[in-house]
Amino acid sequence: MNKIVASAAEAINGIKDDMTIMLGGFGLCGIPENCIQALVQAEIKNLTCISNNAGVDDFGLGLLLQKRQIKKMISSYVGENDEFERQMLSGELEVDLIPQGSLASRCQAGGAGVPAFYTPAGYGTEVAEGKEVRYFDGKPHILESALTADFAIIKGWKGDRFGNIMYKGTARNFNPVMAMAGKITIAEVEEIVEPGELDPNFVHTPGIFIQRIFQGSSFEKRIEQRTVTPKS
Repeated sequence: MNKIVASAAEAINGIKDDMTIMLGGFGLCGIPENCIQALVQAEIKNLTCISNNAGVDDFGLGLLLQKRQIKKMISSYVGENDEFERQMLSGELEVDLIPQGSLASRCQAGGAGVPAFYTPAGYGTEVAEGKEVRYFDGKPHILESALTADFAIIKGWKGDRFGNIMYKGTARNFNPVMAMAGKITIAEVEEIVEPGELDPNFVHTPGIFIQRIFQGSSFEKRIEQRTVTPKS
């Protein structure tokens, strides 16, 4: 089955106001840049976005925040985005902050069809408020529910027309677990190759989880905080 679509605009077809979407990436590493820009241009609003963080003020999900297209963020980190922080503290944006490991595990559970699981992470904090507590080996655990989404949007390095995906380095991060948890999963990649060119031992996301794939037109691959060693 050929899952290739022509562009980011075509790939996001069907995403509508008030939907829940997952977006892969960690900071600015491995984020679906082209699809985010397409969502901005499509002016889709009232989105619930599940993502580790929200990019920076002028890049990544920060662009959607600037346009007030996100009504709720489910994430683990605020720090690099001043507008994200401002909207959260002012009450303009609903935010569900989740420990990073729990966020990854909840996405993984959603993809695996596991409805909920117990974890010690967050017990005794605001994270545990209203959640069931059970003790295992004398240690308290809270019940966390799985996360799924109407659409999951991920960023890969290489892919083929069947949707098999390889990630490069740390860009693997949240992308594989989110790819499994979307009702429809979109993959934007840097290069599309012929079936058989990807070493099966290095296919990180099998095509069974991908419904649409396209080759991105450009990738900035920004660095959040670039530091270099001064010349001696």
